[in-house]
Amino acid sequence: MAAAALVPYGSAATTVRVHPLVIFNICDCYVRRPDQADRVIGTLLGSVLADGTVDVRNSYAVPHNEFSDQVALDIEYHHNMLMSHQKVNPKEVIVGWYSTGFGVTGGSALIHEFYSREASNPVHLTVDTTFRNGETTIKAFVSVNLSLGDQQLAARFQEAPVETKMAEAERIGYDLLKSTVADKIPSDLEGMEGSMEKLLTLIDDVYKYVHDVVEKRVVPDNNIGRFIAETLSSLPKMSPVAFDKLVNDNLQDQLLLLYLSSIIRTQLSLAEKLNTAAQVI
Repeated sequence: MAAAALVPYGSAATTVRVHPLVIFNICDCYVRRPDQADRVIGTLLGSVLADGTVDVRNSYAVPHNEFSDQVALDIEYHHNMLMSHQKVNPKEVIVGWYSTGFGVTGGSALIHEFYSREASNPVHLTVDTTFRNGETTIKAFVSVNLSLGDQQLAARFQEAPVETKMAEAERIGYDLLKSTVADKIPSDLEGMEGSMEKLLTLIDDVYKYVHDVVEKRVVPDNNIGRFIAETLSSLPKMSPVAFDKLVNDNLQDQLLLLYLSSIIRTQLSLAEKLNTAAQVI
């Protein structure tokens, strides 16, 4: 009976960590794709951590043409882009490739075979740029060899878990990207307001969970309890009056910066108009 022989980081336990810059790059390349192209293909750069996690930190698109079951990549362009990236950050190496769309397609095996010669056990990342239901589907696949005894029969794609960790500023941009249509980019105050609303929602969820555990309506989870305890212990110990003063001082500083930036923009606009008027006279 055929058995699956898993390669070092091409296993189901492999975790692929995707930085938000990669998602933004892929979406930007998809928007700028040629009119006749249905999807975008590109190279993933990053490193493999000591625990086997594939850390994807950067990416770039590679021009290609697809004809039924055949795929033609611009290999020279790919190598030139790789050399340019490694001049800036030599620690970033090829860890795989990406394509837009939902899941693996017919030509994915051919492209994966090419990247298998560029890197050891590459990962294949698929990003659904249509943002169905306001969410993007990001999947990662690794190649798993199917063998019978010592004879290798074939290879198949096996899905691997994906992590996307973002800072709060990156999360705001990502949420704006998911909306697909936006009237304007939110200001700093609007971004802060959205973050505070999410924080209040999370606090309400934690409060409800703790209350249900105390009332024995929910089975307690030690991991969740430990995480809540660590979060609370990390908070600074200060009185409510001191906390309110700290928040208000920071808010006043931000308002002052916004006011000063508005004055600078107004002065620059007036100077530009005066300079234009002087040239006309």
